[in-house]
Amino acid sequence: MSGRARLALCAAAATLMTSCALLPLVSPATWLFQAAFLVAAQTGVGALTRRVPLARPLTIACQLVVGLLLLTLVFAREQALAGFVPGPDAFNHFGVLLQQGAEDVGRYATPAPLTPGIRLMTVGGVLVIGLLVDALAVTFRAAAPAGLPLLALYSVAAGLSEGGADWLWFLIAAGGYLMLLLTEGRDRLSRWGRIFTGAPRSQGAASGGAVAPVRAGRRIGAVALGIALVVPIALPTLDGGLLDSARGGSGAGSGDGGTVSAVNPLVSLRDSLNADEDRQVMAYRTNSRTTQDMYLRIVALDDFDGTTWKPARRHISSVPDTLPTPSGLAGSVRRTEVDTRISAADWYAQDWLPLPYPATQVKIKGSWRYEPVGRTLVGDHGQNTRGARYEVRSLVVQPTAEQLAAAPEPPPSVKSAFTKVPGSLPAMVAKTAREVTAGASNHYEEAVKLQDYFASDGGFTYSTEVKVGSGPGAIARFLRDRQGFCVHFSFAMAAMARTLGIPARVAVGFTPGTQQADGSMAVGLRDAHAWPELYFEGAGWTRFEPTPTRGSSPAYTQPDAPGVQDPVMPRPSTQSSTAPSAAPSASESCSAVLKREQACDTALPPPSIGSSGGGPRWYQILAWTLLGLIVVALPLSPLLWRLRRRSVRLASARHAASSRRSGRDRRAGQPASPPSPDDSEVSVPSQEVAVEHTLAVWRELTDTAWDHGIVPDDALTPRKAAERIVRLGRLDPAAAEAVHRVAGAVEQVLFAPRPRVQAGLVGDVRKVRAGLRSVADRRTRVRAVLAPRSAVRAVWAFTDRWAARRSRLAARWTALVRRPSGQQQSG
Repeated sequence: MSGRARLALCAAAATLMTSCALLPLVSPATWLFQAAFLVAAQTGVGALTRRVPLARPLTIACQLVVGLLLLTLVFAREQALAGFVPGPDAFNHFGVLLQQGAEDVGRYATPAPLTPGIRLMTVGGVLVIGLLVDALAVTFRAAAPAGLPLLALYSVAAGLSEGGADWLWFLIAAGGYLMLLLTEGRDRLSRWGRIFTGAPRSQGAASGGAVAPVRAGRRIGAVALGIALVVPIALPTLDGGLLDSARGGSGAGSGDGGTVSAVNPLVSLRDSLNADEDRQVMAYRTNSRTTQDMYLRIVALDDFDGTTWKPARRHISSVPDTLPTPSGLAGSVRRTEVDTRISAADWYAQDWLPLPYPATQVKIKGSWRYEPVGRTLVGDHGQNTRGARYEVRSLVVQPTAEQLAAAPEPPPSVKSAFTKVPGSLPAMVAKTAREVTAGASNHYEEAVKLQDYFASDGGFTYSTEVKVGSGPGAIARFLRDRQGFCVHFSFAMAAMARTLGIPARVAVGFTPGTQQADGSMAVGLRDAHAWPELYFEGAGWTRFEPTPTRGSSPAYTQPDAPGVQDPVMPRPSTQSSTAPSAAPSASESCSAVLKREQACDTALPPPSIGSSGGGPRWYQILAWTLLGLIVVALPLSPLLWRLRRRSVRLASARHAASSRRSGRDRRAGQPASPPSPDDSEVSVPSQEVAVEHTLAVWRELTDTAWDHGIVPDDALTPRKAAERIVRLGRLDPAAAEAVHRVAGAVEQVLFAPRPRVQAGLVGDVRKVRAGLRSVADRRTRVRAVLAPRSAVRAVWAFTDRWAARRSRLAARWTALVRRPSGQQQSG
């Protein structure tokens, strides 16, 4: 293989190794095999055009055209001419797929499903990066700048990934780039001929080539890679280094320390509410008498910078067996302890664990950490909620309106931390808060007035088509336009409460969902919700519901309501879109009559106590089965190969005697008789057949001796080799005679004018094997069976075939590409 072809191969390998960083983002990973095939085809076209040779721009143009044809064949076959030539319809189809892919990326959490749009984005992106890397490293002979497109590909993947194995993808990508640099450097050095660096240390070093510079380059690359991994861990940073596992909602450390800084979970909230299909997120079963307050809280957003709300960066620790008493909750407030079993869908991957608030005990398997201020659980080192099943014990806190109205001032630490309002907040926000709460005598009455202003009195309408908005003026615009969804209502109420001196934050999670026929509750995408939590000393953090037509208003926000109300089912979520769903969920398609008759199916099985999952998947079983077969077969491969070779060799000798005897019987006009190991000598049709079958028996005999510790010496004649086997193997007279008979047969077929195959050679080999085993110790006998030394011939045979195949391919390629000597160059 030429140096440039080797460099092209390394460029394609580096692209695919870097693209492995995209594996945590999309599932399943079958797109990588498709991308590998397309990159290989594109690389092959580049190698062909450079061999012609063509001008560099033409080489890149040919690769680009072939890449486009391949993408058309895979993604727009029905819209293309002849199935692979792109036309206007094919390009329109590409545009539609890319638009759908962009929407899917924003809609799904990682790992996203492999939709056609996402598949085109990933495969096409890898193909474009592969073209850039090949053009820079191979066509223009600049491997170092080829790292820029590789870095771009890795940066996109690392920026979106939230797993704990980012270091592995970095190592793979860096290894591919270093391999490309070393190959390019070796190719450059090889053009200068052999580099003399003193006397070689070994025979291998005397073969020439740039050994020392390449070895030095490997050492430099290894050191640089080690520094790149170690230094970010030691250096202090604000957001964490490369290996910072706290990024993206993961905890750092071993469990007793570290911090947490999660990605804002409101990014895809509107997309969830606008989902075409209300996919079920989780199911739960609880012993609570009422589920109207069973909000499943994911995380609390308490850091308000005037632009958005986000979770603050805080210390996390191991999950305690029993969570501490909620902050600010007094003994005089009525509470009820309930148990809930929750089962998350296999596709739902969330860093934060949805929990009823306030939870007092959580039983879940996996790597989870506890954040005490928000009383939330966050996944550590890539842990998420995918397929999780867990049990939660929580409190249903039921303060009365009188208790909230009489609540004393909160502690200074709580008030200073949760009433901060940035100076960039428009003045109209505080002004509107004062106008709405005019006449209130305490913070509780102010909170109720704010809730009623948004939910009913202020003329606000609920719509998920309104953008979330950003910047300091987002809340002011919402108060002016009076249209939005739960994000707008919760953000605005929490900000306005802070301007009044009420500690406030925003909670994100799910409304209680819809009751199923079997008594469980089903929670879908459209149950995603955000609501404000306000702090009252004695009751702690309490939920309010300012969003109209969503959720349920807490009983303590209705001063004239009785202390204990009958259980009320939560109001169903009102959708802004009147278009019917493609596939209605169970809650939408099941009537009240069917529910009473328990004739509705649930999308998820009812959660079970102590269940840690739905059992291993089929692909996991298949993978473990294949791994088990490999573990068993790999150590036995020398034994199996040796048995196969012995069977083939000895069968060839039997076939030679049998075929010759059948021919003799046919000439005599008699039916063919079965062969006998004791048949006398018979002549064979040709010298080639005689040599082939007799030498097969001789190779089996020498390999048997080799397995028992007698290394073959190809420099000896068959007679001398037989004497050596008899002497070193300490064979008895019968076995010695068998060795000499086989050696004599070899000399006869090699040197006799008319070669003759001796019958009974197979029996002679068996006698020799029995004689060697009888005098060998136990260790030698066991090794001869389980780890025969002669099995190394399998490796030799493979390398010989590989070298011969390469020579044939090189000869064919040369004959195909090179111009005949008599052809004149045109132009």
